Amino acid sequence: MNALFIYDIRMFQNKIYQNFLIEIFKTFIIILFGLSLIALTVRAVSFLDLIVESGYPVSTYFKYSLFNLFGIAPKFIPLSFLLTLTIFILKHIQDSEFIILWTSGVKKIFVANLFLVASIIVLIFYLTFSTFLTPLALNKSRQLLSNENFNAFLPTIKTQQFSDSFEGFTFLVGKKFNNEIQDIFLHDKGNNLKNLSSNISETTETTILAKSGIIEEKKMFLFNGQIISSRKNSENEIITFEQLNISLDNLSTSTIKQPKIQETSTLKLIDCFFFNQGAETDFCNESFKKEILPNLSRRMIIPFYIPVISLICSLLLIKSTNKYFNKISIFIYSFILLVFSELAVRYTGINKIILFTFILVPFVLISIFYTYLIYKFSKEWK
Repeated sequence: MNALFIYDIRMFQNKIYQNFLIEIFKTFIIILFGLSLIALTVRAVSFLDLIVESGYPVSTYFKYSLFNLFGIAPKFIPLSFLLTLTIFILKHIQDSEFIILWTSGVKKIFVANLFLVASIIVLIFYLTFSTFLTPLALNKSRQLLSNENFNAFLPTIKTQQFSDSFEGFTFLVGKKFNNEIQDIFLHDKGNNLKNLSSNISETTETTILAKSGIIEEKKMFLFNGQIISSRKNSENEIITFEQLNISLDNLSTSTIKQPKIQETSTLKLIDCFFFNQGAETDFCNESFKKEILPNLSRRMIIPFYIPVISLICSLLLIKSTNKYFNKISIFIYSFILLVFSELAVRYTGINKIILFTFILVPFVLISIFYTYLIYKFSKEWK
């Protein structure tokens, strides 16, 4: 009879733990998705420069924004988990559901363990994203800009403003109406328009002045103007024209196409920093190495601060009237820990003491808080 009763109690507890975990992860996903979507919306405004400044197609803009979602979401994982646990605990305290559990024989340390298990699952989720998925997605977004060129020149034109959206190519337009332009100034020092000169090998820069013109996708038709070709060892060459047809297919956007450190795979960063792989290439140089350690710390160490958050939030389960254990204080403790991790990670590549402190802090805090919770819960049980 006792064995059957114990079995029923365990089944009841397991059912509760399962429901709690489902509720925690549902709330976590909703908060994470909401915060990421808000941040992506804000960032997507700056991404509009890909269309306006660089002339990329709208499809490239949406693909690039989607890839960047993988870079935005991991940054909100710790905060989302903190908000999730805080909301979960306060909700169940307010509904007196925890009191029912305590009176039915469920120990508080088991609920704290449940939060710890949830945090470890989130930790693995975070590590998977930050270590593998995020660098891969961001690298894909950079390749997208490298492989696809602009598809229309007209959106990049702004009246009365110099534009250098393309490598080695600067232009200014006085007036613009639909695809018609007036008072045009073009300056090329990137070999894009050198074929307009009679002596291509001697030409260093080409300047075009025109009264009017028409833009059609990647073609420009100019009327009534001059071509001024700068020569290395002789006078400038000036050619007057009534109509000039220019192909802009050779233009290349000035958008950064080389992958940044956050877009580089974790394995490459480890090879570069610890095994000096590729030290003689542009990828793995001294200036690049200075940024590797903070980046690796962000990807691989910050996730271990999440279990600490779960234990700090578990302090809400302690029966106390002390102001240092109320909901506001405990939320502030957790938030300070998140701020500390974000600030300290930036200096891990500068000072070894900061690096080792940053690595050891989560494991030390886990031991301290878990021991303290066991002590407090055992006193309440007695």
